Amino acid sequence: MWLPWVLLIVVIGVFAMLQRQWQSKPETTVVNQQRPLVVTSPSNGVASYHAAVQVASPAVVNIYTTQKVTGHPAINDPFLRRFFEFHGQAIPEQQQDDATNLGSGVIVSSDGYILTNNHVIAKADGIVVALQDGQRIDATVVGTDPESDLAVLKIERDRLPVLPFKKTPSLVGDVVLAIGNPFGVGQTVTQGIISATGRSGLGINTYEDFIQTDAAINPGNSGGALIDVAGNLVGINTAIFSRSGGSMGIGFAIPVALAQQVMTEIIQSGRVTRGWLGIEVGPDEPISAQAPAGVLVVGVQKRGPADMAGLRRNDRILAINQQPLRSAAQLIQLVGQQKPEATVQLQVQRGEQQLTLSVLIKERPSQVARNQQTPTQQQEWDDGWSFGR
Repeated sequence: MWLPWVLLIVVIGVFAMLQRQWQSKPETTVVNQQRPLVVTSPSNGVASYHAAVQVASPAVVNIYTTQKVTGHPAINDPFLRRFFEFHGQAIPEQQQDDATNLGSGVIVSSDGYILTNNHVIAKADGIVVALQDGQRIDATVVGTDPESDLAVLKIERDRLPVLPFKKTPSLVGDVVLAIGNPFGVGQTVTQGIISATGRSGLGINTYEDFIQTDAAINPGNSGGALIDVAGNLVGINTAIFSRSGGSMGIGFAIPVALAQQVMTEIIQSGRVTRGWLGIEVGPDEPISAQAPAGVLVVGVQKRGPADMAGLRRNDRILAINQQPLRSAAQLIQLVGQQKPEATVQLQVQRGEQQLTLSVLIKERPSQVARNQQTPTQQQEWDDGWSFGR
């Protein structure tokens, strides 16, 4: 008679214990991306990233560029240089050997499109791409975007290995691998984590939204791949902070979302189109409780989009399309994302008054066009600045 009751009590106790254990375990989130290709040891530690590297490395190439350098044997002789300068004569030139530079790139389509940094191929007279299997192929430039430091090359090959783009955002602490050709020693893989995201205001590019990593990046890694442990492309390695010229654990990569956007525009139209306000902004104020909100306008181009909308020097832009501004870099990014002929709403502080101005965005002039402005065009700024955002 008593045995069924004892069994019922035992079953209820076991169920309660299992329920408490289940509730103590954190929920897991399913991430829609490729399964990590890592090998673990019996103690559940990572033993190897070989599988991820095996997937990604065939799509990372070495890039060799050559540039014609002119000079004269006497150009470094102080006496002869002073002689030519005193008599107002040009220093004689003669052709010297080609200068060779090294870099890396990422194959982004099976029919031969390659993504790299603009500074890798800038001013190059010849570009050669070396594949992992040893093939060396001449490359042509499809288009460049100096303001994000990206460029797209093309080689005449098909059925090439391609590096897939990561679909989900990268997070601080994610393990990443850098693949490139440091110092020309050949394809090399280094490992680290994502140290920070959204780095800007570094003065490297006009448009900055860098991933910071401690994976070793050295000269020659520029344009190479930063991948995750599933072999997906996370970013394009671009720059390092260094006092010695070598890696100090602070490297920067252009995130894949920005790289893909620029690459698509270059392939489709040969160039990147961005929005432009025609203003110059002041530096960000030091962070403090008393720091004013928004971004200070220190120059407005006459007859530019902002000038036509009524924006003035010393106005402070608080928000664009109701998105509050924290820095000049954020303003540059938001305006650049707009297409020409789009209208944006600026919330502006003018003295004690707050205004809302509608601005018709125009196409941002290229860096070359801005550098070629005449003195008369430069005087069209109400403060003497010769370029704008």
